[in-house]
Amino acid sequence: MVDADNVSPKYIKSVLEEMSVYGIITYKRMYGDWTDPSKQKTWKDSALEYSFNLIQQFNYTSGKNSSDSALIIDAMDILYSKSVDGFCLVSSDSDFTKLSQRLREAGMYVIGMGEQKTPKPFRIACDVFKILEVISQETESSAKNGKEEIKDITSRNEIKETIHKIITENANTGRITDIGEIGNILSKTYSDFDVRNYGYSKLLTFLQSLGDFDITKVKNGYKVGDRTSAPLEEIEKFVSELIEKNSGHIDNLSLVNDKLKEKFPDFSIKQYGFNSFSKFISSFDSFGVVGNSVRPKKKEILKSK
Repeated sequence: MVDADNVSPKYIKSVLEEMSVYGIITYKRMYGDWTDPSKQKTWKDSALEYSFNLIQQFNYTSGKNSSDSALIIDAMDILYSKSVDGFCLVSSDSDFTKLSQRLREAGMYVIGMGEQKTPKPFRIACDVFKILEVISQETESSAKNGKEEIKDITSRNEIKETIHKIITENANTGRITDIGEIGNILSKTYSDFDVRNYGYSKLLTFLQSLGDFDITKVKNGYKVGDRTSAPLEEIEKFVSELIEKNSGHIDNLSLVNDKLKEKFPDFSIKQYGFNSFSKFISSFDSFGVVGNSVRPKKKEILKSK
């Protein structure tokens, strides 16, 4: 549902491409006074090309946006028809804040789209809010190169604090923090969160740019932990050397923990997303835990063959 009084027709293609990620579009409507010569020139081609239904709404009073009320009435009619699972409201106008809140109260998923100037209340009222300048092809090159960052969005510091909390909470329950989980929680916590707003095209490169986290490639993706003074590669090398010096195995798990703390004074398994030292040691490719012993994993692989 497009408020033609408050967005430019140049964004319509990008809006539809973005919406294709969410599902099938059932209704495509544009609201405005189509007797206005300026709108006839700018919107006609977009409406025809992308098969939008133009909803005529006369501006009875100067200075008043009559498209707002028409869009709101239609949205409520569609809501009560129970024929859709969500709404996309395209406008840079805060007047749709209450509508978004009402639709969400009814269990609808609301996607908002507007220009950078869109007031924060409308952004927050949506489940997800997309900035039109970012999703449009005009900013595609800057999003890939990480050069431009949109203003008036959730700050990087606030994002970092939230990620730290996610990692800590997972560590307290013995869970590893996956990069997909971080993206999911950030999107649910901040309606305007989109890595493209910060000048990046991928979540991975955005997290790397924050500088506070260690990101490690694992079998099914990436795990994220708080950055530490002891890289996992150094820990793996150090423990492997300890095992070699002790005739190929260490029969005391606590001894390995003590040696790591001697080597790396700030060492803590919680920094890596673990609450069990045994699970932490077992996460390495070179060695694992058997009972209370630390042994190379290579021997187990040879036996299985």
